[in-house]
Amino acid sequence: MKNLLNIKNQGFTLIELLLYMGLFSIFLVTLTQIFSSALELKLESEATSTVQQDSRYILERITYDINRADSITTPSSIGEQGTTLILVISGQTYTYQLNGNNLQLINPNGTFNLNGYNTTIQNLLFQRVGNTGGKNTIKITYTVNALTTENRGIESKTIDTAVGIR
Repeated sequence: MKNLLNIKNQGFTLIELLLYMGLFSIFLVTLTQIFSSALELKLESEATSTVQQDSRYILERITYDINRADSITTPSSIGEQGTTLILVISGQTYTYQLNGNNLQLINPNGTFNLNGYNTTIQNLLFQRVGNTGGKNTIKITYTVNALTTENRGIESKTIDTAVGIR
């Protein structure tokens, strides 16, 4: 008879279960918010990194081609500006132009997007600067954008520099 009474007293009361479920739900909500914040921070960090990498790569690629160019076809005269840059390198034509939100390089090997799939290029402008009879120099301006998260908005970097033929 004593064993039967001891078995009945084992277990949890309804109050203990409700208290456990309440504490557990608070714990889960807190963990969910921590993971959500960590994910947002990761996405923002990736967007910042992507903008930095794309802006640096594009500038280095254009600088490389301008430095080894035999001539600059477009923009053709000092002060002229446009959204297309046409270079002649070793007798071959290299064209930089904006197609939608992608900066493209068109050369004898094909057409290549210079920015990543998750970045966009805006406000692209090539302007010929310098003195008459001087070295060909191009002022380059463009903005690289990447979407971070809905809460943070857009990561953006504007490049404005001049590069000349050596």
